[in-house]
Formats: sequence, structure tokens, C-alpha cells
Amino acid sequence: MNAVQPTTQPAVRAAAVIVAAGQSTRMAGVNKAFAPLLGKPLLAHAIAAFQAVPQIEAIVLVLGQSNLERGKALVKAECFRKVCAICQGGLRRQDSVWSGLQRVPPLPWVAVHDGARPCVTPELISRGLEEAQRSGSAVAAVPVKDTIKVVAGGLVQATPDRSTLWAVQTPQVFPREALLDACRRFMDAPATDDASLMERAGHPVHVYLGDYANIKVTTPEDMAIAEALLRSRT
Repeated sequence: MNAVQPTTQPAVRAAAVIVAAGQSTRMAGVNKAFAPLLGKPLLAHAIAAFQAVPQIEAIVLVLGQSNLERGKALVKAECFRKVCAICQGGLRRQDSVWSGLQRVPPLPWVAVHDGARPCVTPELISRGLEEAQRSGSAVAAVPVKDTIKVVAGGLVQATPDRSTLWAVQTPQVFPREALLDACRRFMDAPATDDASLMERAGHPVHVYLGDYANIKVTTPEDMAIAEALLRSRT
């Protein structure tokens, strides 16, 4: 009798859109995407993580107009061979994501990541891709540790149940066509992440366990934390 062969899912084929077109308004005049972090621009650490993931076949970088040439020089210097396009972002994050999506090759999945999260790991990205294939979407997130208050005018209005609250991160992985459609339909509605657009479009959004070390660099103090986290890995 022939042995039953185990069934396996086909390999995930995905592109990444790395968004780093922000104004860095809280960085004391320093553009955080190209701020030095362990001898390399901060953005290079995020790109390197996606470059190392076999399922990621193409990477699109979205930068501010003033950084386009710096981005091209970075890709050349670091030999980021998966970067297939570098484009200019828009005024809002969702405008930048839309710009990047226009240049993504026709692959089934797309992972959107904030370039200001340099501590993302290939393992975290791979888990997101695998979870998206199982569930239809995958958003990195971590349970909140602090008690959260809803405040208006300095007065506490409510205290949500902490057990239901998660802090959302990136990468966020969705079917490419579904994300394109959601961005197109809700272009005029403000959204702080891609999951919000997918929710409005009626798509189920699944979270998977992210990493507390996957911080977003927003202030100069965050740079010191990111450096310590990256240094601890080496």
C-alpha cells in the first residue's frame, strides 16, 4: 500500500511596500529614515529584513521627494537586489501606500511596512505571510501592557477592558487586489494604517503576535532604544 503523502500549502509569493515618506516632525530636524543606526541608515535595517525573506520577491520603497536620490544610493550601496522601484509618497500615509501599490508586481500578496520600524525581523515577516495564507490577512500586533483610558477634555470617559486591546504594528499582509480595492474606495477617508481601510471595505482582519521589540522610531529617544535592541541581537 502506498503511503499517504502529507499535503502542503503552496509557497507564499509576496511583494513588500516599505513606506518612509513622513516628515519626521518629532525628530528634532533629523530625517529618521536616513538617520545613522549602527553605522547604517535606519531604513536599511528594515529593507534588509525583507530582503532576507525568501517569500518576498519584490520590494517597493516609498520616500519623500527630497530623499529619492538618497534612497537610490542606499539601494545600490547595500545591494538590495529585490528593490524593484523607488517612488515618491504623498501627504498622508495612505497616499504613500497607494503610490507604492501602483508599482508592485502582480503577486498574490503584499506586506506593507513602516520604514520607521527598523527592528523588524525576517522571522516576524515570514510568520505574517504564513498566517495571511491561512487566515486571509495578517496584522502584527501585541497585547497592551498598560491600562488604557478614553479621555476628552482632560476627563476620563471610559476604561476599556485591557484584555481586548492590542497595539497594532507592521508588517500588515493582505491580498494585493483586495488592498488596492480598499485603498481606491476609501481614498478620502483618513486612515492611520492599512487594516483600517480593509475593515471599512468589509474584509476580516486577523492579527498575529508581533514583537514588543518591533518599535516605531518617532523621537530621538526611540533611536537610542532601537540601537540597544539591534545591538543586543549581534
